Amino acid sequence: MILWLLYPLHGRLPLFNVFRYITFRAANAALMALLLSIFLGPALIRWLRVRQIGQSIREEGPKGHQVKAGTPTMGGVLINLAIAVPTLVFADLSNRYVWVALVATLLAMLIGIGDDWRKVSRKNNRGLSGRQKLVLQTAIGLGVAWASVKLFDARADATHVALPFLKNVHPDLGLFYVLLATVVVVGSSNAVNLTDGLDGLAIGATLVASATFAILAYIAGNAKAAGYLLVPSVPGTGELAVFCAAIVGASLGFLWFNAYPAEVFMGDTGSLALGAALGTVAVLIKQEILLVLVGGLFVVEAASVILQVGSFKLRGKRIFRMAPLHHHFELAGWPESKVIIRFWIVAILFALFALSTLKLR
Repeated sequence: MILWLLYPLHGRLPLFNVFRYITFRAANAALMALLLSIFLGPALIRWLRVRQIGQSIREEGPKGHQVKAGTPTMGGVLINLAIAVPTLVFADLSNRYVWVALVATLLAMLIGIGDDWRKVSRKNNRGLSGRQKLVLQTAIGLGVAWASVKLFDARADATHVALPFLKNVHPDLGLFYVLLATVVVVGSSNAVNLTDGLDGLAIGATLVASATFAILAYIAGNAKAAGYLLVPSVPGTGELAVFCAAIVGASLGFLWFNAYPAEVFMGDTGSLALGAALGTVAVLIKQEILLVLVGGLFVVEAASVILQVGSFKLRGKRIFRMAPLHHHFELAGWPESKVIIRFWIVAILFALFALSTLKLR
């Protein structure tokens, strides 16, 4: 919006020329998102407390978590508001990629709201069924996949994927690309949701991943940078750096209240939306496979659940003390704060490794 309002005045006031730069608008989007989160957070927490919208703790979880019962949840509303407003203010609203990412995020938020509200109203940890959530998430994933192919117009590489470490290797998946893109969005949404089990864990890891994708989006939208680094060039996706920067600012602001011991939880309202946002950006900038590295911590957490369930069904034995993986280390005697910080470090290492693949080809 601000690009439309102020940039046209740069002829009279040269200072307004700065609004043409994605980096300037991205930095301001992050700052605005941070300030919105910090200033609106206390009011939202009070509102949630008055209406007794508190978290229900699953009985089979670590016993130490029972003290968290009743902590305000659905804080994801604050996160998504802090993402949407700066994006609408600082991004180029004529850019279709921005709208795809924003709409997918907000639709996933609605799924989370339905899930969280059912848990609150029933006073237990059972929200929407897994099948219900999967169907709705798949609909969003299919929409993103269709939009991604459609936005490429007549480009022959619309269904190609880039492979990390390999130079100029972009296999064409044809119709299977739609399946891959859908799995990426759905899988990312659920992986972040599974990671959201300790105070600040998921939001801290999301901050790292979104900052990484801000860099990748900027590169993808810059033909010279993309050509130099031999990554897919997708004209227009540079504006997604503004969207990702807003996620960084919103995450940092929410962490102010969600850090251990948490004053508010994001709930599925936040985790499902943030995961969908990361997956959508990965699809739009043609870095679907690299998402596995950028969000490596989320992948490990999700894989621990899959392995735990599979092992118990096939062998009747558990691999971990408890899944997701962060609970395993809790039960191993690590203090919650230590698990969180060490997992953040792992998330940073994954992100740095993902960025290094841009030159390891």
